[in-house]
Amino acid sequence: MHPCLNNSVKTYPSCYALRKQIKFMRAETHVMWPRLVANKILRKQMGSNNFVADFPSNDVSEGLVLETPSDDQPSSNPTSTVFNQQKDTSTHKYKVFVSTWNIGGVEPQEDMNMEDLIDTSCDIYVFGFQEIVPLKASNVLGSENSKICMKWNSLIREALNKNRRNNIKDPHFYCIISKQMVGILVSVWIRSNLCPFIRNPSVSCVGCGIMGCLGNKGSVSVRFRLHETSFCFVSTHLASGSREGDEKLRNSNISDILSRTSFPRGPLLDLPRKILDYDRVIFLGDLNYRISLPEATTRSLVEMREWNTLLKHDQLMMELKEGQVLEGWNEGAVEFAPTYKYCPNSDVYYGCSPGKKVEKKRAPAWCDRIIWRGEGLKQHVYNRGESKLSDHRPVNAIFTAEVRLSRTLRGYHSFFLSDRFERISSQFQISSTDNFLCKGRSTSLKL
Repeated sequence: MHPCLNNSVKTYPSCYALRKQIKFMRAETHVMWPRLVANKILRKQMGSNNFVADFPSNDVSEGLVLETPSDDQPSSNPTSTVFNQQKDTSTHKYKVFVSTWNIGGVEPQEDMNMEDLIDTSCDIYVFGFQEIVPLKASNVLGSENSKICMKWNSLIREALNKNRRNNIKDPHFYCIISKQMVGILVSVWIRSNLCPFIRNPSVSCVGCGIMGCLGNKGSVSVRFRLHETSFCFVSTHLASGSREGDEKLRNSNISDILSRTSFPRGPLLDLPRKILDYDRVIFLGDLNYRISLPEATTRSLVEMREWNTLLKHDQLMMELKEGQVLEGWNEGAVEFAPTYKYCPNSDVYYGCSPGKKVEKKRAPAWCDRIIWRGEGLKQHVYNRGESKLSDHRPVNAIFTAEVRLSRTLRGYHSFFLSDRFERISSQFQISSTDNFLCKGRSTSLKL
C-alpha cells in the first residue's frame, strides 16, 4: 500500500491532499477505482507509435525514396543519382517555433484566430498545451477527449496554412505528431518540403500526478530525426502549489520525467532512448515554479513591473543556479510580465480585484517556461502572448536549430526546396475542415 494511503502513517499535507483526491474519485466514478487506475496506467505505457498524424507511420519513418539529379552533379550524367556521391556532412539552419499554454480547461471558440499567437515564418512548429480538459476524475481516469484535441489541431492548421490559399507557392504545413495525455497535448508541424527528411517519430508519456503515476500531471515527450540530427521536445505540467518546499515536488517531477521517459532505438538501433542523449532538446510547459516572496511583496513588485527584482526570487532560476534541477540547461532572458494567474477574460491578476474575496489568491508567477539544451540551438525570441482565453498567458520562443545534412541527401534537399517539388506537392491537400486526428495513424491526404 502507498504510505500516503495508510491512515496509521504520519503524512504530510500533500499526502493528505492525495488521500482526499482519491476519496473524491471513488465517489465520483461509482466504479471499482483500482481497476480504472490500473487500466489508465497500462494505457500510458502503450507503444511509442500510439499517436496521430497526417501521414501513416511508414510514410514518415521511412521517408520518400526518389531518384533526382543533384545540383552537385554534372548535367552530362542525368541518370546518375545522389547515392553515387561521396558521403560527407554539412549543416543547415532551420527556424523552430515553440509555444506552451495552459488552457485552464476552457474550450476554444470555433472562430478563434491562432494567427495572432503564431510567427508564420518558421519551418518547424511545436505546440504544447496543458489542461485542454478540466482535470477532474472522469478525465483523469477515463479516455482522452479527442474532440478537443481535433479542435486545437484544426485551429493550428488553419493559422499555419492560411497564406497558401492566396499564394500556392507558400509552403504547406503538415502534422507529423499529435499526442494527448489527459490535459497535456503536444502537436508538431513541419513545412511540407521537410517532411521527406523526417525519420522515426515517436512519443513517450510519463504520468507524475495522483499516486505518482496518473496523467493529471506529467509529460508527453516527442522525438524525431531531421536529416542527421535528433530532436526531442518535452511538454510538461508539473506539480502545483505555492507552499514553501513545493518547488522540490516539481524538481522530483522533472527527475521522474528524465528517468522514466524512454523511446525505441529505431530500426538501425542508432537513436537514443533517453531525453538527455538527443542532439537538440527543448523542455516546455506549465512548470509551476513560483516566486519565493511574501504575496503582498510579490504583488507590489509586479505592479511596479520590477521584473529583475522578482526574478532573483524565481524558484526555477534559483533551482537552476544551485544545480538542483536541469543543470547546464538554458533559458532566455525573461522580459515579460508573469503569466499566471489572471481573472477570466481580464488583464487583472487573480486576487487583485478590489472588494472581491477569493479563497486562494495565488500570487502572480512565471509558471509557463521554455528551456533547452544542445549546442546547435540559438534562441532569438522569448515572449508571451496576450490571449485572455484562460488564467495563463501563452509563452512562445523562436530558435534556429543547426542540423547536420549528409551530402548523400543534399541532392534531395535541393529538390524538395525547389519550385518543382512545390508544384508536385500542391496536388496533395488537407482541408482545414477534415476530421483528421480522429482515426489513429490513418492518412488524411486527398489526391
